[in-house]
Order: sequence, then structure tokens, then C-alpha cells
Amino acid sequence: MKFNKGFWIALFTVLLFGAELHAQYGNSGGGYGYGRGGNGRRGGIVPHTKAEPEPPKPKTADEIVDEEMPNITEALELNDFETAVLSSVLKKYVQERIEMQILKLSPDKMREGYQKITERQDEELRAGLPPEKYEAFVEMQSKGVNETKRLKKKEKRKKKKKNKD
Repeated sequence: MKFNKGFWIALFTVLLFGAELHAQYGNSGGGYGYGRGGNGRRGGIVPHTKAEPEPPKPKTADEIVDEEMPNITEALELNDFETAVLSSVLKKYVQERIEMQILKLSPDKMREGYQKITERQDEELRAGLPPEKYEAFVEMQSKGVNETKRLKKKEKRKKKKKNKD
């Protein structure tokens, strides 16, 4: 089989320009790489910037109290009824404290308001809890939950040692 000169020129031309056309327009046929699956620039014209993360939302009174109640219940060894009473009273007064913070009053008025809230909270807790549990709660507030739990564990260890002897 003999190939003439025209065949070789046509083959050379297709190979030469075919590679250039493929490089320029890519596989998608969209021109300059902007079509589907093109090798050109991807995405929009606007540069991609990272959106600033939203600041965390402040917790509600219910969330704050619900988060702390297991620790308080354990530290004070409360039964279900006492837990319910303490939880409802704390939610009510934590909500009032949050509302005062939102008002952004002067420091003196804030102090007065917090003092009144604490007095009303103490009255309700004194009425709703047994005296020994109320006293334990007041002590826990001054020392902190973790310290109260630690002291309770220490007392239990001492009782176990006395019982063994």
C-alpha cells in the first residue's frame, strides 16, 4: 500500500493541531476550560474567603442548671424530689440573674439586684429543702461543687476505716 504525499501532510496536520486544540479547549468542548470538567479555572470570579465562625450562643438558664445538676445532686446526695425542687428554684433565679446582666446596670444596682435575688432564692430553698440539705447547699456554694464532692468522699473513707476497726 502506497501513501501519497497528501495523506502524510493531512496526518501530520491533524496530529499537530489536534494536540493544540485539545490543550486549548480541553475535553469538555466548552472553550478555554470553562465547560463541564474542563482543565481550566474552576469556581466563580469572586475569591473564596473563609466565613467567620459565629460566636457561641450564650447558654440559657435551663442549660446552665441542667449541666450542673448532676454534680450538685451527687455532691449533696439529693433524692429525686429534692433535685426537682432545687433545679426549679435555681432555673428561676439564674434566669433573673441573666436578665439583670442583659440590662447592664451600674455596678451598685447590679450588686443590689443580685443580693435581692440571692435572698429570695435562699428563702425558697429553705422552704423547699430539708434543713441539713439546705445547709449543705449553702456550704457547697461557698466551697464549690468539686471541693464538696472531695470532702464527702473523704468523710466516707473515714467512716469505712472506723467500721473496719
